[in-house]
Order: sequence, then C-alpha cells, then structure tokens
Amino acid sequence: MIHQSISKPSISSISSIPAAKPRSIDFYYRPKIRSEAVDSRKKVDSELSSSSSSSKTTSSPSKLFESNGASSKGPYPGGMGPYTGRDPNLKKPEWLRQKAPQGERFQEVKGSLSRLKLNTVCEEAQCPNIGECWNGGGDGIATATIMLLGDTCTRGCRFCAVKTSRNPAPPDPMEPENTAKAIASWGVDYIVLTSVDRDDLPDGGSGHFAQTVKAMKKLKPEIMVECLTSDFRGDLNAVTTLVHSGLDVFAHNIETVKRLQRIIRDPRAGYEQSLSVLRHGKLCKEGMITKTSIMLGLGESDEELKEAMADLRAIDVDILTLGQYLQPTPLHLTVKEYVTPEKFAFWKDYGESIGFRYVASGPLVRSSYRAGELFVKTMVREMSKNSSSSSIS
Repeated sequence: MIHQSISKPSISSISSIPAAKPRSIDFYYRPKIRSEAVDSRKKVDSELSSSSSSSKTTSSPSKLFESNGASSKGPYPGGMGPYTGRDPNLKKPEWLRQKAPQGERFQEVKGSLSRLKLNTVCEEAQCPNIGECWNGGGDGIATATIMLLGDTCTRGCRFCAVKTSRNPAPPDPMEPENTAKAIASWGVDYIVLTSVDRDDLPDGGSGHFAQTVKAMKKLKPEIMVECLTSDFRGDLNAVTTLVHSGLDVFAHNIETVKRLQRIIRDPRAGYEQSLSVLRHGKLCKEGMITKTSIMLGLGESDEELKEAMADLRAIDVDILTLGQYLQPTPLHLTVKEYVTPEKFAFWKDYGESIGFRYVASGPLVRSSYRAGELFVKTMVREMSKNSSSSSIS
C-alpha cells in the first residue's frame, strides 16, 4: 500500500452544500424516569449544560428539554441524561419508513444464527438495515455482525440501545472456538466481529477478540474478517494485539463530530482517543484497511463534519460510512434533523473527492452496512497482495 501524507483539504473547490430546510423547534418532551444515577454523569451533564448554552449551533438544553419545570437530571445506569425525548415538530420522513424484514434468505440467516446461539449487533442495537443485510442486498452477499464478549456493555453512550452494566458477566472462555466453528459451518466468506465495551477487563477484551479471529482463520483461512472494536480505553498495545491476529479490516467508530462527543458518547470515550486508535491500527501493520462511521442528524454542522472527515483522512482512514441517527426509545438522544438522501449523496461525493477509498452514505447506512460487498472484498485482496509483494522485495 502506498502511504500518503494528507493534510486537511481545502473546501473552496467543493460544490455548494444542499441547504437544509429551516424548521421550528419549540418543545421537547423529557420523560421522568425513576433511576439510579451514575456519578460521572452528574459532572458531565453539569458541564454540558453550561458549555452548550454558548454554542452557536446548539440551543440551550435548559430551554429545549424542560418538562413541567423539572430540574432533575438524574440519568439511569445506561447514562441517558437531559437530551432525550421525542420532538413533536420533527416527523419521520417517508424515506426512513421500512417494511418489516422478510424474505427467504433473511429467515434462513435468522434461523441459522439462532441455532448457533450467536449474538448479533443487528438485533441487539435494533439496526434498521437488518432486512437488506441479511437478505444480501443487490450483490447477494449476506452480512451479519457477530457480537462477542456478551450482550451487556460497561459504557452508557446516549445513542445506543445495547443494555449496560458496571459488572457484566465474565466472558465465555469457549466463545472464540465455538464462534469460529459456528461461522465456518454457516458458509459465509465475509464476517464482521464486534463487541460491547468491556472496561472491566484488563485488556478491554482484545485478547478474546484476537483468539476468535485466529480460530476462524485456522478453520477457514479464506474467510475475510472485519473487526469493529471499542477504543480499549486508548490502550494501543491492545490494538496491536488485535491487528496482528489475522483480521482484514480494522474498524473503530468516532460516532460524531468533535464538539458533540461529550454529549453523545460515554465520558470514557473521546475524539482524540478514537483517532489515536485508528491511526495506530493503520501504522502497526502494513496494508491494514481502516474504517470508521459517523451518525448524522444529531446537531452537527456541515463545517464540523468536513473537519471530522479531514481529520480521518489525515490519518489515512480508508473507508467511511455515514448514516442517519434514529432514536431507539424516548430515553435516548433526540433526533435534531432528518438528513435528506440528496444530502447523503453529496457527502458520499465529497468524501471520495478528498481521498476516502470507499464511502457508504445514506439514511439507513450503518457501520457494518453490507460490509462484505464486492468492492470491499476486492480492496482487501488488493491490499493483501500489495503488502505481500512489498515484504518479499
């Protein structure tokens, strides 16, 4: 692979951005919930209330999220705070309305995963794209994302529907071997492995992750493996362990633009920490393909998104996915905007114009959206071939 030195691109040459339609927001419903507070959240919510009020692009939370004069901000253990509730002035557009997932291939994949007792983030995170991915989309390649290390996360990001706990059950020591056997018997040639955050484990779960990849490659050497990982609390040794396990694509999501990180993600996550993880994943193994994802519709500005994309290209991230944030429940972050398909098309063109090798951008796109489609598989093979050739010479 040819490594390029890339600086933040100039945006003057890019065509004008489609203007968003103005809308009025004058009321948010903030439900009252009886819950246990997380101490770290109290400090964060206090900081956010003061910092957000001075932001030019975000209205004062105290005005937007009040309910019957309530001033309590006590979040439940998952970390949901004052930025929740449905916006009655913002209706879900037609392009986001979907039929219930169905189809012969979908039922086959669903039944197979159930028999193999595999957790999928497709189901746990209520992914809206589950029907298309499991049915194989236009190229017939079914993609499922297998979730390791249990189904309970130690973090409480405010956009996520996965359940949380400070002390989840210990990992199953047989999971790497059992998962590898199950996937090998399933007959797929591209698989995405992800996991919940496991801050309770010394290595964040990277060793368990690596064992699973090695076991899969041993049983089926030709299978392509993408790993969508946590940030391992910024532990770069954990990143190295996983990258050298035999995976083909290293993915870690920055989730949103820099300004919104503290509102949207758990306090233990961070913009610079995520960039560091992606940078190290690229540098510690020649030819490694790196990938990340950003949600839109959370209040980010166009300039902030361009800045984030420039930061990602500066560390040579190869693949970017952009999708619409959809609120799982009224207890999760409120949708600020439904971004149009035309705007998503603009961002795809913009991303590819500044050097991303592949950009998947659309309202229903998610980080593992049709991850194994032909273009990505071809990219993996080319990068692997180039890496092997350079090591021989």
